[in-house]
Amino acid sequence: MHGPVLPGWLLVALCAVTGSYCLLRMRSGSAPARKAAGGEAVMGFGMAAMAVPAAFLTPPPWMLTGYAMIFGGAALRALWLARGGAHHLHHAVGSLAMVYMALAMTPGAGGGHAGHEGHAAGGVPPLTGALLLYFAGYVLSTGVRLLPTAGGGGSVAAVPWGARPELALACRLSMGIAMFAMLVTV
Repeated sequence: MHGPVLPGWLLVALCAVTGSYCLLRMRSGSAPARKAAGGEAVMGFGMAAMAVPAAFLTPPPWMLTGYAMIFGGAALRALWLARGGAHHLHHAVGSLAMVYMALAMTPGAGGGHAGHEGHAAGGVPPLTGALLLYFAGYVLSTGVRLLPTAGGGGSVAAVPWGARPELALACRLSMGIAMFAMLVTV
């Protein structure tokens, strides 16, 4: 990922912690919830790997191709699962955004930054803008769902950590913010 080193490492940590919590969520809940948590864990760890600052490690082209293939497969799986629920469409958009970023990071890729000094790759500005708008809207709508409601305040002590819905939403919110931050650097 291009950009400052410290925010890059913070993004790596955020995505890795989020992916780890999603693994914990796979241990509880219904089968569809476990499948969704597994997809989110793959996304979290993949985002952590792609967010490693370029100043520390510049991934070879074959690794970027591997990212594109893995997330392309994840997008196809999410599209297939979308027949059973609209939540999977978000997974498909996220996976396709990861494919887009992997291709944009590939040296010699055409795009917005190709002619600038110090940038070997870049994205297509209209597509990057559309993805930024999508993830900004997703972050705002998910954040609103985390706001406390009047009359709430039930006991959460009896609910295991892996099955707490507000933590699952916070997990999705943090991945949406991380995706937005990664897209800004494309």
